[in-house]
Order: sequence, then structure tokens, then C-alpha cells
Amino acid sequence: MDRKNQIMKKAIGMDYSQFQLTDLAFDYENMMSYGGYTIEKIREIQKEQGVGNTPLYELKNITKLVRKLAPKGKGARIFLKDEASNPSGSFKARRAAISVYHAKQNGYKGVIAATSGNYGAAVASQAAMQGIESIIVQEAFDSKGVYQPEIMEKGRACEAYGSEVLQLSVGPELFYVFLRTLEETGYFNASLYTPFGIAGIETLGLELAEQVYERTGQKPHRVVVTHAGGGNLTGTARGLIKAGCKETQIIGASIDLQGLHMASDHDFNKKSFTTGHTGFGVPFATWPDRADVPKNAARPLRYMDRYVTITQGEAFYVTEMLAVLEGLERGPAGNTSLAAAIPLAMEMDEDQIIVVQETEYTGAGKHLNAQLAFAKENGINVYVGNPKESIPGKSIVLPEHPSQLSVTEFPMDKLKRTYLKNVQSQFDIEKFNDTDWEFLAQELNTCEEKIKELLIGRER
Repeated sequence: MDRKNQIMKKAIGMDYSQFQLTDLAFDYENMMSYGGYTIEKIREIQKEQGVGNTPLYELKNITKLVRKLAPKGKGARIFLKDEASNPSGSFKARRAAISVYHAKQNGYKGVIAATSGNYGAAVASQAAMQGIESIIVQEAFDSKGVYQPEIMEKGRACEAYGSEVLQLSVGPELFYVFLRTLEETGYFNASLYTPFGIAGIETLGLELAEQVYERTGQKPHRVVVTHAGGGNLTGTARGLIKAGCKETQIIGASIDLQGLHMASDHDFNKKSFTTGHTGFGVPFATWPDRADVPKNAARPLRYMDRYVTITQGEAFYVTEMLAVLEGLERGPAGNTSLAAAIPLAMEMDEDQIIVVQETEYTGAGKHLNAQLAFAKENGINVYVGNPKESIPGKSIVLPEHPSQLSVTEFPMDKLKRTYLKNVQSQFDIEKFNDTDWEFLAQELNTCEEKIKELLIGRER
């Protein structure tokens, strides 16, 4: 663990210190351009690997339902970007395609990723295509040896693509085993949070904008992104900006699991699925560099205009709604955003456009029946009623009617204040220069005056 920086530097092949401007500030855009991966080059690499160019569906039946529930003249058109069409069944094929390509081009014999999610399958799939080895280090079970069905499903997918899967218990051993495996093998760290991984998602935002314009002659007014570690939101937003959609509102959506600790053995299986939730969404937004690289390329507060939460019951309900009304059976990740998009569409005019920017594949372990059965086995009370009654880790309430779908605003200023609290705990703000304040303004997508106002508000 003492040699983690040395191990990481060798496993990524880049010296992050070259981007450092002050103790706090670093040149983010220069870091993002490392390796020379232009958006055109990324598209070329992904096309060669069968990644991207995924379909865009207009959810006409769900839009009709929304308009029946919304005030007259309200109810935006809802579109869905079907990322389940990628080789490994999720948008993460985009980030894996670039990471694995970079590893092969730089002479690495294999790649390693630490993940319990879809990214492992994406890395395994892309490594198989490129003809190099892959190892997935997976946080898989609690101290009783109990797996979530979704994690079992994802582990099975990684092995199906030929990856070696190291399954570990929840807790600190994951990072230790990850470092040890990197050092022993000399493989590339295909982290979720390198510049290559995040840049790979930019094509998703770019494609989305192009397809919406081709279909409607408009730019999307709102794009809803399931938010966990922040890479999905960061990459999609950067792609939208490159497509000229600077006025498009970027909305992060997460399952509300406040009160559950993600590194707790007791709480690990109380969350019932691993889809984007506040247990990752809040800490990664408020301190991105908690990641397994020195500087995280996923920095959601630079791009997120709103952050909303929904309940697990609403995500399950909308998963079934998508299948029954639109004929699309997909996993819970994208349906988290869809559950948020439905009430958000009711706020918007009929001629406006809201886009859910991803879907994921479904399978035995990802299916809502398996996940709800697992919740019941863990003592979670599952019933039909008012989803606002849900208590994370204790109850999952499925709505009785679609009119009960709603979002809860997570205050952006609260996120920004927590980010600044983390800055204050590690740096002496009194010694900050203009470069530091400019960096903070970019990090929080605001101005220096607002930052100082937030700092004063936090002290009060």
C-alpha cells in the first residue's frame, strides 16, 4: 500500500505530476488530451470494435402516458439511447474500447479492472477482441459469502468473455489485491477513471445530439444520466458540448440509498442492486480523487446542472413499464434515469425533448424478480403503495400508479459545500492563489464569488 503511487504510475504509463499546477489545481483539459485521442480517433477505434452507433428510440407509448398525467400542454417527448446494443451490453464498452486499445498499443500483455459492475464485462469483451488477457477484481460478497444476484450475473459475464475473475469480500481488501495483482502481472490498469475511459464516453453524447437533431431538427433540452462514479455524466456532457449542445440541461439521477454505507459488511446486501445510487453518486461528486488513479478524469460537478433521486421501488416499476409499454426489457441502470425522466417530462412543454442516455442488458441476476426476491430474503419489506414511504435498507415500495413517480431534488449547493469541505480538510485555503480559485470555479461550474459565499455558508 505504501508503494501504491509507484505501482499505479507503472500500470497506467502516465505521469500525472506533469499536469499539476499547484498543490490543489491541475490542468484538466491537458490531462484529457493525453494520448492524442481526438473524438474522431475515438469514433474510429470504437467502430472497429463494434462499439457505439447505438439506436435511439422514441418512447411514444410512455410519452402518451405522461401527457395523460401532466397538465395541459405539458409532457415532453421522451427518447432513449439503447446502449444495451453495445458488444458487452452497456455504455461501458465505450470506455473499455479506448482503455484496452491504449493498453495494447503501449505493449501491455493484459488489463486489470476493479469493478463489481458492467465495466468488468466491457473490459473482458474488449480484451478478447484485442487478443490480450484480462483480470477482473470484483467486490462480490459479504462476510457470510452471500452474493447479490446482479453481481453473480456480472461475474458470469466476465468469465464468459474469457476473463479471470478474482471475487473478494466487501471492504478494504479489494484495493490491496488490486494493487498486488497489478504489480505481479505488469498489466495495464484499465481504471474507470483514466482520461482514456472518460474520453470514450464522449461519443455517446455526440451521437445522442446528432441522432436527436436528425429525428427532430432540435437539440435535446434535457439529458438524464444515471449517476454513480461520475464517468457516465462527465463523458456524456463533454460529448454534448462538442456537439454544440451547450444549453442542454444535464441532470444526474440516482437511487436514494442515504443511510447505507457502501463499504459496510452489514449494509452491502441491503441495497438490493448495484445500480447508480447516492452511496457512490454523492462521495464521487464531492471528492472525485477518491478513485484508483491520482487524478480522476470523471468530475461531475463541472457539468451537472441538477441532481435528483428516486427510490428503488420506482426503478423496478419503470423497468416493468418499459418492457410492457415499449417492448424493451432492459436492466435497472438506465431505468433509474427513465424513472426520473418521466416526472421531469411532466414539467416540460410538449414540443420539448428529454433523453435518457443509456440502457443496459438484462439477465437472470439483473432481472427485477431476482432482485426483489433477494431483497425479501434479506429482510427488506417489499410491497405496493406510496414510494415516498421507502426506507433504504428496510423497505422497497412499488408505486400503485404511474402518477406516484416523482423526483427529489438533491441540492447542488449542498454537493458543492461538501466538495469545499473536503478541500479545506486537505489544503490551506488562505494560501490559495488565482490559479487555485480559477480551478475551483471550473470544478464547481461557478464563479469565485459564489465559492466564497458557499464557504461562508458552510462555516455558519
